[in-house]
Amino acid sequence: MPEASEALIHLSGLTKEQLVELVGSWGEKPYRAKQLWAWLHVRLAPDVDAMTDLSLAFRDRLKSLCASLRPEIARHQQAADGTEKWLMTLADGQTIETVLIPEEGRGTLCISSQAGCSLNCPFCHTGTQGLARNLTTAEIVNQILLVRGELLRRQDEPQRVTNIVLMGMGEPLYNYQAVAQAVQIMLDGNGLAFGSRKITLSTAGVVPRLAQAGRELGVNLAISLHAARDELRDQLVPLNRKYNLAALKQALQSYPLKQGRRITWEYVLLDGVNDSDDDARQVARYLSDLPSKVNLIPFNPWPGALFAPSTPQRVERFQQLLHQSGYVTVIRDRRGADIEAACGQLTGLLQGSRARPVTGIAAA
Repeated sequence: MPEASEALIHLSGLTKEQLVELVGSWGEKPYRAKQLWAWLHVRLAPDVDAMTDLSLAFRDRLKSLCASLRPEIARHQQAADGTEKWLMTLADGQTIETVLIPEEGRGTLCISSQAGCSLNCPFCHTGTQGLARNLTTAEIVNQILLVRGELLRRQDEPQRVTNIVLMGMGEPLYNYQAVAQAVQIMLDGNGLAFGSRKITLSTAGVVPRLAQAGRELGVNLAISLHAARDELRDQLVPLNRKYNLAALKQALQSYPLKQGRRITWEYVLLDGVNDSDDDARQVARYLSDLPSKVNLIPFNPWPGALFAPSTPQRVERFQQLLHQSGYVTVIRDRRGADIEAACGQLTGLLQGSRARPVTGIAAA
């Protein structure tokens, strides 16, 4: 049933079925739930007062029982390349960041699943903030509703949000129930209407949740790899000490991947750490019996980081070696780096989290 914070109902965190149940408990007809759903997810109403075909009495009830439909925008920035970033303030004062990456014919929205992150990957600025808390389903969905609404109000031809990537702040599989319900809401064809091919869930490899996510969600899967030998991945992705490369591969060999899809592997290239020819060959061997494509991500520096990005020549050589092994390998563009909106740069103004020390790794 409804998520509650201080006894308020968070409407955008409810599935269509839960919304029907809610309005029914108030003695309302089911069509009221249909109207409400459309206002939330199609018409993108910023508040209850905008829902003009609902009766005043019904709107008054919603305003008295339900939380605000949108987080507060604390800051909005636009990069030279058109990438946009929103810092959003949640009801309890926690803040999260959400990024829109515009491209011709599409707009990819990178959303957060946690306020902060507990994984402590040393190359990721988010990880140095520690974890404040999980986001609720409504807080995950509201990132999409807010950005779509902001774009819709612009006078020029609005940029559309066509793709969702759960690659913002946090580890989605450590907040599985809220993420799963949010994805269910995203997939509803009469609402946000994202196809399963348009949503990507990115994880560092929380092995016990992988099969469940594959069965229940059916969206694209991205894995943060960053090294293909345990002794190095233990340092770059500390979760590897709990679920090592062998355990991760075993889980993915039985992963219910939809026909025609491949697992996307994310690999941040760090100068002198994980970018050698031997590192590339290890990656190729590790992926040998998995349907895979690889995204190479030049490291995006942030204040206090102890790593440097690999040289363009080294990145291209790494890509060449993976191509030679038969893998589709893309070098990801550095989008939004001038406003710290690129991969690994997102942070919030977190309360109650414990910041992690920044530690380097000896060069290979």
